[in-house]
Amino acid sequence: MAGRRRGRGGGDVMESICSVLALVLILVACVELCGAATVVDVYRLIQYDLAGDPFGSRAAGLSHHAGAPPFAPGVDLSRTVAMIPVRELNLTFLQDYIASKNPLGGLLLLLPHKLGESRNEAGDGMLRSTLVDLERLLIHSNVPYPVYFAFEDEKIDTVLADVRRSDATGQPASATTGGYKMVVSSPEPKKIQSATITNIQGWLPGLKRDEDVNQLPTIAIVASYDTFGAAPALSVGSDSNGSGVVALLEVARLFSRLYSSPRTRGRYNLLFGLTSGGPYNYNGTLKWLRSFDQRLRESIDYAICLNSIGSWNDELWMHVSKPPENSYIKQVFESLSDVAVELGVKVGIKHKKINISNPRVAWEHEQFSRLRVTAVTLSELPQAPELLESTGGLYDTRNAVDETAIQKGVKLVAESLARHIYGRQGKNVQIFSDNSSLAVSPSYINAWVDLLSRTPRVAPFLSKTDPLVTALKKELSEHTVEVNLQHDVLDGMFTFYDSSKASLSIYQVASVAFDLLLLLAVGSYLILLFSFLVIATRGLDDLLNIFRRPPPRKMKTA
Repeated sequence: MAGRRRGRGGGDVMESICSVLALVLILVACVELCGAATVVDVYRLIQYDLAGDPFGSRAAGLSHHAGAPPFAPGVDLSRTVAMIPVRELNLTFLQDYIASKNPLGGLLLLLPHKLGESRNEAGDGMLRSTLVDLERLLIHSNVPYPVYFAFEDEKIDTVLADVRRSDATGQPASATTGGYKMVVSSPEPKKIQSATITNIQGWLPGLKRDEDVNQLPTIAIVASYDTFGAAPALSVGSDSNGSGVVALLEVARLFSRLYSSPRTRGRYNLLFGLTSGGPYNYNGTLKWLRSFDQRLRESIDYAICLNSIGSWNDELWMHVSKPPENSYIKQVFESLSDVAVELGVKVGIKHKKINISNPRVAWEHEQFSRLRVTAVTLSELPQAPELLESTGGLYDTRNAVDETAIQKGVKLVAESLARHIYGRQGKNVQIFSDNSSLAVSPSYINAWVDLLSRTPRVAPFLSKTDPLVTALKKELSEHTVEVNLQHDVLDGMFTFYDSSKASLSIYQVASVAFDLLLLLAVGSYLILLFSFLVIATRGLDDLLNIFRRPPPRKMKTA
């Protein structure tokens, strides 16, 4: 009996030892997951399908060691997160790497903390060119690994410096050498079902006399308010097309004062439209126009679409689909040119025919032209951008916009419209003169540019009740009447995925050799401590009995 008790006690002691050692092993294995060096916000590369073809980053989860270029030729980077400052980016290397479909654990692109802070900063133009080329590459590629953007700061700079120092010694980060490990715990991205687009419209009815006001001619002022870029959570589009939205709101504010009194109300209806789906072939504009009845469409004399007017110096371009000799086109161009001369700027004209068989829509006015409505687009861009390009990318931030450019654009549009409405073409009459009650408001423009520059506006990530949509509707209601929203579904050829922003945890981990050494030291200490306690309390014989082989079953029975 005593032998059984002693054997059972030895077994209990052995179980205790095993439990302690298992706990030690777990703690040692988790050393690299205990104590993050830093946690930063990161912004994921867009993931979308176009007509069923996959583009952008196709993964979100991340758990690999950090590395930094230059990388040795042929090195295996399948378990490495490449940290690359955009200022130092070798675009050819990245392009070749993506094209050759080489495996990569992940890509972390570091953006300058104050992106484009100075419009005249040395090297600023080169940085902008790099970002434009980088976005063009990424949004038109199928990237099988996670790609994130982050802003440079002291923490990131410290990690990058340590990684480079380790790489320079010939010991790049790995499971055996230690270093920094980057972890993004993000679920598998899911398709955004039935992505919605929301159009906002408001009216300023013209002077009603004996006839029905709906029979008055209409002039439409339109701007697309949503954006698209490599990182949806950073696509604020201050210039494209935040500047167009701000200009439309200011024009509405100015004419609301004129139309507030019957004595100064014009004989034209003014229709203001803030449309969605601009980067996607102006899908929202098409659906908005199709919601009009034939009578309304026929009442529109012409429409002016405002696009990217926040960074021009002395020349804007009027893009048209109809020949410049067309009477309406000629009238609009001459009206704009007369005011431009007085303002000391120029307005050029660009004619581009519509190819009906091509579904691609280069400018917003082309959607009007396809429905036989005269329209023009006023923009600082001399040529139409390619699909999904120059629609609110990484560089298009608050500091890329010149407020005076928007003010000049507003003055140009408002004066030309007023002279047309009140029959003052060809006359040097300043209706919106400075220092008058009808003057353009720089503070109003700056406030709205600031707001839009803080608000990403990628349509699939905006709900019907998004605060931005509510704010735009409320503001348009302050200056117009019959403001309403039109909700619709984005064209089915585009499919988007969620997960646009995440938190990146950066851990400083020890090498496997250190873990093994620590395990050996702790294990040895526990064994010695246990042996000492057993000897001190039970004697040496009990300690030895623990390690003796138990007697065979037959001997126990005897």
